[in-house]
Amino acid sequence: MIIEIILAAVVALAAGGAGGYMMRKQAAEKQIGSAEEEAKRIIRAAESKGEAAKKEKLLEAKEDVHRLRQELDRETRDRRNELQRQERRLVSKEENLDRKLDSMEKKEEAIAAKEAKLEKSQAAINELHEKQKTELERISSLTTEEAKTMLLAEVEEELQHEKAMMIKDYEQQTKDEAEKKARNIISMAIQRCAADHVAETTVSVVALPNDEMKGRIIGREGRNIRALETMTGIDLIIDDTPEAVILSGFDPVRREVARIALEKLIADGRIHPTSIEDMVKKARREVEQRIKEAGEQATFDTGVHGLHPELVRLLGRLRYRTSYGQNVLNHSVEVSHLAGMMAAELGVDVMLAKRAGLIHDIGKSIDNEVEGTHVTIGADVAKKYRESKDVINAIMAHHGDVEPNTVEAVLVAAADAVSAARPGARRESLEAYLKRLTRLEEIAEGFSGVERCFAIQAGREIRVMVKPDKVDDAGAITLAHDIVKKIEAELEYPGQIKATIIRETRVVDYAK
Repeated sequence: MIIEIILAAVVALAAGGAGGYMMRKQAAEKQIGSAEEEAKRIIRAAESKGEAAKKEKLLEAKEDVHRLRQELDRETRDRRNELQRQERRLVSKEENLDRKLDSMEKKEEAIAAKEAKLEKSQAAINELHEKQKTELERISSLTTEEAKTMLLAEVEEELQHEKAMMIKDYEQQTKDEAEKKARNIISMAIQRCAADHVAETTVSVVALPNDEMKGRIIGREGRNIRALETMTGIDLIIDDTPEAVILSGFDPVRREVARIALEKLIADGRIHPTSIEDMVKKARREVEQRIKEAGEQATFDTGVHGLHPELVRLLGRLRYRTSYGQNVLNHSVEVSHLAGMMAAELGVDVMLAKRAGLIHDIGKSIDNEVEGTHVTIGADVAKKYRESKDVINAIMAHHGDVEPNTVEAVLVAAADAVSAARPGARRESLEAYLKRLTRLEEIAEGFSGVERCFAIQAGREIRVMVKPDKVDDAGAITLAHDIVKKIEAELEYPGQIKATIIRETRVVDYAK
């Protein structure tokens, strides 16, 4: 029974499994069929959409092609119209050119005809001119060249006379306007300023009580003179000059120190290196004190106060400085007085003019210690010690290096020129002096009509004797003007040179 039951169960299971398999198979086949149908449907739908999209794209492409073809046709039509317009314009220009060419040809023909007429007229005029010239030559008994020469001579003489008269008128007008006031101001300033000038050289002479003192100054094997020269920087010249020793040096302050020290040594009588050193130190202190006193005295004499103490000291150093033999401190004081007097006459700042005039050459006190011109050095010193810009400008402008900004600066330059150029203020070397006088006479003798000439008053005046038959009164005025212009162009000189033309006619007869 158990076996039968098991067998029945197995058979039932097998039958159930087979039935279930068949059912699942049928269900699966059914699903596959349904899926295939769905796939076919989807493919048909996709094919339908693709055809529609294809048709749509083809339609869009056709529209684009149609639009581009229309644009191209429009551009082609516009370009064709433009070309037609240009062609019409060119045709019109060609027609205008043709008309202008025709007109020019007609004008050229008319001009050629006029030129032919003018040539005939010119030939007739030339023939008539030659007849007139021949007739004039016959009447006047002069050739053309002779008449031209005569006419030019008359014109030249007339122009020469007019030139002389114009020069005279201009000079007279200028003198009338400027001479009176300028002469009053400058001459009064010069007369009121009395300054003493002593020509100084680069040597000083020390007197000795006797010639035995020379040996004591030299010392054993020259030790005393070497010590003195080393400490002072000055050369001692001991020669055959009786009872005198010469001190030579370009630095006037050092030379003064050496002179004072040597005089003290001679008075003391004890001359040896130690005493020389002590005396030189004392002499330096004494010279420094003299420098300070000289600067203070200069400020007191000119009434210029408030200068920096170092400026006063530098001003005092100018006592031992010379320029062309003129003492620079005395020159500075004189310039200060002159500038102040002229400023008072003109009604400008007197104290500014005097202050600038006093220190205008301050750079010369240290120009051997600092590089540059004394003008530049002086301006830098004035800036350093806080002088006003007007004073600095006057210092820089007193030799024309810069343009003066104030009337006082012009007055300082004028006062400097007056002080330096007045007779006796400065000396020249004999050779330069003779060369200048010779050249001055050569310039005057180079003009036609000059008989003799003389340079007088130390070359400050040239007197010219002219031939009266070759130079008339008008020509004398022109000659004086031409001479001074040539002197200004070719000579360098202080102050001014006066040219005097002398024309005289002398008639001599003898009673017998």
